[in-house]
Parts: sequence; structure tokens; C-alpha cells
Amino acid sequence: MIEVEKLNVVFGEGEDRVHAVRDVSFRVPEGTTFGLVGESGSGKSTVLRAMSGLNPTWTGRISVAGRTLGPKRDKAFYKTVQMVFQDPYGSLHPRHTVDRILMEPLSIHRLDDPETRIDRVLREVGLGPDFRFRYPHQLSGGQRQRVAVARALILEPKILLLDEPTSALDVSVQAEVLNLLQRLKKLHGLTYILVSHDLSVVGHMCDDLAVMNRGAVVEELSVERLRSHAPEHPYTRQLMVASLGYDRAAVDKFEDFGPGN
Repeated sequence: MIEVEKLNVVFGEGEDRVHAVRDVSFRVPEGTTFGLVGESGSGKSTVLRAMSGLNPTWTGRISVAGRTLGPKRDKAFYKTVQMVFQDPYGSLHPRHTVDRILMEPLSIHRLDDPETRIDRVLREVGLGPDFRFRYPHQLSGGQRQRVAVARALILEPKILLLDEPTSALDVSVQAEVLNLLQRLKKLHGLTYILVSHDLSVVGHMCDDLAVMNRGAVVEELSVERLRSHAPEHPYTRQLMVASLGYDRAAVDKFEDFGPGN
């Protein structure tokens, strides 16, 4: 369903030049969830922004559903691929009701029967019609993220790009949203790419994953190998130690892995 080959993203020039993504390659079979894992600044979200068309300045090859993509995206692409962002407080327009937020993509793509579509998608994300005419400030963080998921689903895409979709939520709400995403994946036969720094989230959601450090993929492995604590690269092992909680003795032994190390 998704192929990425030698993706590179560079920002700035001269002394300000930042090579944010370095020769990243991976494949995602249809109906699976692929994780991109790494600490902040490792280039995970930049990969998603290049795939989604939000960042047109990249080189390499990106293919979705057998179609090779250029820097710009047409309407048909967004009926296939949608993105859910990290911050449910910043990704929804504060002066638009839920109804208007969900109506906008339907209007852009000229889809018929908007009333039925909005009612169905709200029920699917566990909100229902009572939330239709509320504003974002009248919703909790978890409810806002459910609206963001509903907005992504209303065009009936095949692929969702999930950029840390639960990291801004309370732990109990995180579990609810992750379980919702799992249920929706089965219901609609979706393919996910999930960006996260949380290995427990990746272990719960993903089939395979790529570990990124300083813009490069240092290791690609199955979730079974992750669960069995059998990664090969020392940076991945270091991430696993960090995920267990703060340990001063362990932190003192951490190494600084540069690109390609």
C-alpha cells in the first residue's frame, strides 16, 4: 500500500542547513500498522509531512496504492490519505462547530448526503449526534481527538497518517483513543502509519516499525522482536531502557548516536 524509497528532506541553506530526513526507506502492506519510532527531533513527523503533501520540499520516491507521488497533491490523493495530528487543541478551528469541521471536507470534495455521513462518522468515533453543534472549547481533549479522527475518516480514506495521536492526552484517555483506532482499522480495513516516541503504544498498535535517529532509520524490526526485547541496534536497546522509566545509572551509560551509527 505504501512504499518510501530514499526519502530526503533538507531545510535551510549554508550554516542553517538541516538534513532532517536521510535516505529513509520502508514498505507498508495493506491493512497493517507501521510505526516510526524515535526521540523528539529524529525526523518522524517530517516523514509524515512529506507523505501528506504538507512539506513539498523532498527528494526520493513515495508511492501510495501503486501511484508514485510528486511534491503536490490533488484532491484524489486526500480521498485516499488523511492525517490525524498530535495536538487536539490546535488542529480544530476554535470558532467552527463540529458540524462545520466535518462539513468542510465534504463540501470540498462535493460528496452527497452530508447529513448521513456526519451522523455515521460521529457514531463510529463514539460521540453521536449530541456533539454535532458543539464548539471545540466545549469538548475534552479526548473528545476533540475523536472529532479529528472523524474528520479524517469522513472522506472514507484507505490510509491514516497518525502523528503521535495520543501524546497530548491523559493516560486513561490515551487507551480509549488507541482502542478506537484499532476498532476503526478493522471496521474499514485501513492502513496506518503511526509516529510515536512511546514504545508501549507502538507495541500495542503496530505490526512492524522503523527506529529513527537524527533523520535516519537505524533499524527496522517486527513488533514481536520488540516485545521479546531482541533489537539489534544499540540505539533501539537504549530507547527500550528509557521507556522503562527514569534510571540515573542507566542514563549515565547512554551513548550519543550520530547519523548512520
